[in-house]
Amino acid sequence: MNLYAIIVAAGTGKRMGTDIPKQFLEIAGKPVLMHTIERFISFDKSVKIIIVLPDNHLSYWEELKVKYSFDIPHTVVKGGSSRFLSVKNGLVYADKPGLVAIHDGVRPFVSIGTIKRCFEGAKKHGNAIPVISAADSLRIITDKGSIAVDRHNIRQVQTPQVFDIELIKKAFLQEYNPSFTDDATVLEKTGEEINMVEGNVENIKITNSGDLIISEALFRSIL
Repeated sequence: MNLYAIIVAAGTGKRMGTDIPKQFLEIAGKPVLMHTIERFISFDKSVKIIIVLPDNHLSYWEELKVKYSFDIPHTVVKGGSSRFLSVKNGLVYADKPGLVAIHDGVRPFVSIGTIKRCFEGAKKHGNAIPVISAADSLRIITDKGSIAVDRHNIRQVQTPQVFDIELIKKAFLQEYNPSFTDDATVLEKTGEEINMVEGNVENIKITNSGDLIISEALFRSIL
């Protein structure tokens, strides 16, 4: 079976507050994005890697590959004006029947077990997304204040989200909808039921400067 991984790294990193987008920042001796790519190759060397980058950083990525002697084969795709369009651009290159994982470029701590569960779940059900239980108490803001939510019924969604290629390509033929918070919600809009599998708590999304400190500690402890 053909396996693809679309690694979405087209963000500009405004929340990080740095001149360089967060996917290119160095952690544990190399850029975050390179660590992320290596996770999928560690899972299965046959996975075809597609990375989606900001249009104005394509040449910078080429410079980084030379600097860090990064030679894992991959296809580079220009990102769109939104995550939805960036993923859609990447899906063009998942051009054979099989399964495709869509993953955030700034989640370098996804475990091999999580990737495996997602692909296995998608092979069986047509899709699979990794989730973890909510650890904190939760409240919903209302026009009258706030109300507590039973966290036992809440799951935090991660990536990679893995799909049958034909199903997800059809889903992305829809017009963009603000309710599309991730790729699973795009598929769900077509009437498909979403299948959840266990994620891993270390699979954080690096978003702000504090996450960089956590990331350095995680690299020392688990990778």
